Amino acid sequence: ACRHDDLVDRLREAGLAAIADLGFVGLDDEAGAPAVITGYKKPKGKKLPPAKKLVNQLIAAERAVCEHAFAHLKNWRVLTKLRLDVKWATRLVRALMILNQREIAR
Repeated sequence: ACRHDDLVDRLREAGLAAIADLGFVGLDDEAGAPAVITGYKKPKGKKLPPAKKLVNQLIAAERAVCEHAFAHLKNWRVLTKLRLDVKWATRLVRALMILNQREIAR
């Protein structure tokens, strides 16, 4: 779907980047300024160097924050029947995230 929808080109046009799991390795081949940042896969029969392991850990830590946020959003049942314009959906998600943060901070 990412290749079909030209996700990398759309991210570049918007000046954005994405952090992805190892399933997206090779999606973005531009080494200097990647639009899709992935970790490193272990070569067959070899160990991953410590520096690349550290990079994988840092990427995993950043992804975990997003994964937890999406998991918390799934608790809001109003999102299951969301049939809104993208602009309104974004506002709704932002409002729910603020409410979620207040609930966590209690």
